[in-house]
Amino acid sequence: MRRPPRKPIEIARGIVVDSRVRFGQPTIKGTRVPVSVLLDELAAGSETKEISREYGVTQEDVRAAIRFAAQ
Repeated sequence: MRRPPRKPIEIARGIVVDSRVRFGQPTIKGTRVPVSVLLDELAAGSETKEISREYGVTQEDVRAAIRFAAQ
């Protein structure tokens, strides 16, 4: 018997976990972009505008990653 597909779980506003995407790492909702990648870019000195353009996410998505990391 087949199991029904699992849905992504929203663990914070704009951040989801899905065992089928990026081995269950927290990602930006609707993308395959891991939160950790955005945070690494910020730590390296990149600006939110630059990160959003490079990874195809919004600046609000980048801020959601920051809020998630601060929890």
